[in-house]
Amino acid sequence: MQIKWYGHSCFLLTDSNGVSILTDPFAPSVLFKLPPIEADAVTISHDHHDHNYLGSVTGSTILIRTEAEFDVKGVKIKGYKTYHDCTKGSARGENVMFSFDMDGMRILHCGDLGEIPDKELLDSLGRVDILLVPIGAIYTIDDLQARELANILRPGVVIPMHYKNSKLNFELCPLEPFIEGAKDCSVYKMSECEATITKESLGVDRVIVLRPFEPGRDE
Repeated sequence: MQIKWYGHSCFLLTDSNGVSILTDPFAPSVLFKLPPIEADAVTISHDHHDHNYLGSVTGSTILIRTEAEFDVKGVKIKGYKTYHDCTKGSARGENVMFSFDMDGMRILHCGDLGEIPDKELLDSLGRVDILLVPIGAIYTIDDLQARELANILRPGVVIPMHYKNSKLNFELCPLEPFIEGAKDCSVYKMSECEATITKESLGVDRVIVLRPFEPGRDE
């Protein structure tokens, strides 16, 4: 499968059959105007403008924003109700994490997860192979909590998201503390905004840092 990072929490996940899922697309005011993106489905973790913009999405797209189960051309998608803060939603509301079963792997996109979920929910996730996790604090869990979540779930690959970017129109914490704390992991800083991962190449205890998408260069 191919994972392309547009920035913030927005990824395009494409399996070997060409089925594509777009996660949490952001409004132009957040970073930049996303190029037209064709996707079979779009998942929205919550209704904030940096996660729910559909203006750049093209094609016959299924919109998914609830904690239910879906099948999109053979890709199994399941939502899990969580919270955008550590006070059960009283500050910023609910958040939906989504798992995607693609090419024999399970990817978990955490959205704007505000606390580490309880054991019952984490157990219900089953095996997680690739974890897309926010690390920027302020509005989500921080780098320490992200590493704690990874230690619980034990994915083969962790891809950090939702952290400081010079173009972002609000403040988040930077990437570096998360990387500095990943001492027992193999860290790969990519020169591209996308990576191809297969079940065979998944590996163990790997952190992949994708380069942010650049309009004009990566379109």
